Amino acid sequence: DLVWSLESGEHMPDKDKFVNELFRVAAPGGRIIIVTWCHRDLQPGEESLNKKEERLLAKINRAYYLPRWCSVDDYIKLLERNGAQNVKRDDWSYVIAPFWRAVIKSSLNFRSVWGLLKSGFSTQRGAYAMFLMLRGFNMGLIKFGMITCTKPQ
Repeated sequence: DLVWSLESGEHMPDKDKFVNELFRVAAPGGRIIIVTWCHRDLQPGEESLNKKEERLLAKINRAYYLPRWCSVDDYIKLLERNGAQNVKRDDWSYVIAPFWRAVIKSSLNFRSVWGLLKSGFSTQRGAYAMFLMLRGFNMGLIKFGMITCTKPQ
């Protein structure tokens, strides 16, 4: 049995409910995999992201209509509260890095720019957010995290 969540967690306003639902639908002993956009893990002694990081995430959230982000560490804590076993994590950011640059580069031509100008505000705001995502990614704030675990028997 497998429950797979790909680029969904960042859209969930209540991360605790989201993780609880993953556990609810997984069979006992089943594997849960979450692959999602996260902010960086906090360092020892840090209580929150810094103001510059929070402002950047707030801009991205407004552009993409997203709720508050969390870290891979936050997801692991939620999984462990549900009794998750064999918890593993990986940072897949390096796999995604070429994607952002390629998308932006592919859009830098007359036809794409003209289409964007005609597309309307929501699409334009989404395009602007890609640059914000790239900025956050380049500064180490934004991560593409993979977390997996098994549900207890």
